[in-house]
Amino acid sequence: MTSKKTVQRKKEHIELCLTDNVVFKTKTNGFENYEFEHYAITEIEFEKLDLTTKFFGKKISLPFLISSMTGGTFEAERINEKLAIVANILNIPIGVGSQRQALEDNTHHSTYKVVRKNAGSVPILGNIGASQVIKSKDLVGDFERLIDLIEANALIIHVNILQELLQPEGEPNFKGLLKKLGKAIPRLKTPIVVKEVGSGISKKAAKRLLEIGVKGIDVAGSGGTSWAAVELLRNHRENKYLSEWGLPTSYCIRTVKELKRDYDFTLIGSGGIMNGVDTAKALALGSDITASARIILQEVTKNEVESVIKLINNWFLTVKQIMLLTGCDNMKKFKAGVLKRNEEFI
Repeated sequence: MTSKKTVQRKKEHIELCLTDNVVFKTKTNGFENYEFEHYAITEIEFEKLDLTTKFFGKKISLPFLISSMTGGTFEAERINEKLAIVANILNIPIGVGSQRQALEDNTHHSTYKVVRKNAGSVPILGNIGASQVIKSKDLVGDFERLIDLIEANALIIHVNILQELLQPEGEPNFKGLLKKLGKAIPRLKTPIVVKEVGSGISKKAAKRLLEIGVKGIDVAGSGGTSWAAVELLRNHRENKYLSEWGLPTSYCIRTVKELKRDYDFTLIGSGGIMNGVDTAKALALGSDITASARIILQEVTKNEVESVIKLINNWFLTVKQIMLLTGCDNMKKFKAGVLKRNEEFI
C-alpha cells in the first residue's frame, strides 16, 4: 500500500465520519437497558465533587479521552491542532489517528506532531493498526518511532478485523499478533493499549491481551460509528448483517471489568458515547475513563474549539448531577451498584 493511497483513504474516512450515515442503524450501545437508582436523602455537596483521576501516571481533570480520529492528511493537521488545544485547556488525554502513514514516509509527520505542540503536557496516545504489527520487520523500532514522533504516553494498537475484511485493500490476517506483541511489550517503556473500532472487545479477548502485558483495554463497542458501514459506503457496497456486527458497549464494559480482580489495567469505555448520560453509565458500569470520537470530530469541524469544550463540560456536569442524585461523592461509590438493570425497577 503506497503512502498516496493511504492518504486518500484517510481523507475519505474523515468525509464519511462527518456524516451520520456511518452509525449503527439497529444495534445500540446497550445503555438504555440500565437506569440509576435515585437516592432521596443525598447529603452530597455538589460543588465539592471532584472528577480528577490518574491516567497512565498523569493527573487528568476529567475521566475522558478524546479518542483516536485522524492524521496523515493535510485536512487532519488542522483538526488535530484544534483537538489538542481542547485537550490542553481541559487537561484531558487525546489519541491520534492511525500513524500508519508516518511509517510509510515523512510527508505528513506534521499532522501528528501538531498534537504534542498544542496539547502541552497532557497524555497523548499514539496509534497503529494490528495489520501493521503483523507486517513489521522491526516492531519495537517501529513502535519507538511512532512514540517519539508525538512524545506519546501510551500506544494504541487498534484491532479492526471487520474493517480490514470489508476494505478492498484490507489486510484481514492477524495471525501471529499476540505472539509478536507478547515479545515486544516487555522491551518497551511505554504502555500498550488495545482498542477495537466499533465491534467491541469481549472478556475472553481482553484476558488474552492482559496475559501478554497489555496495560489498557478500550472496548470500543457497538452503538456509535460502524467502521463496517464506513467501508461499505466508501466502496458503494451493502451488507446489512455485517454493518451491524458487534458487541454492545455496555456488555463489554460490564464483563471486561470483571478482569480487574486479577489484572491491573486501565479500562476505557467507548462506542456510542454521545452525551452525559452515556458517559455516566459507562463510568458507573466500570470504566476508568470514557472516550468518544465522531461527535467530537463533527463538533470541532462545525463549531470550533470553544464549542467542543462546552460540549465535554456539559457532559460532565450531567455526570456530577447524577452522582449527586445517587448519593455518590466519588467514583468508587458510583461504581458500587447505583446503576441497575431496568427489570429491577419492576
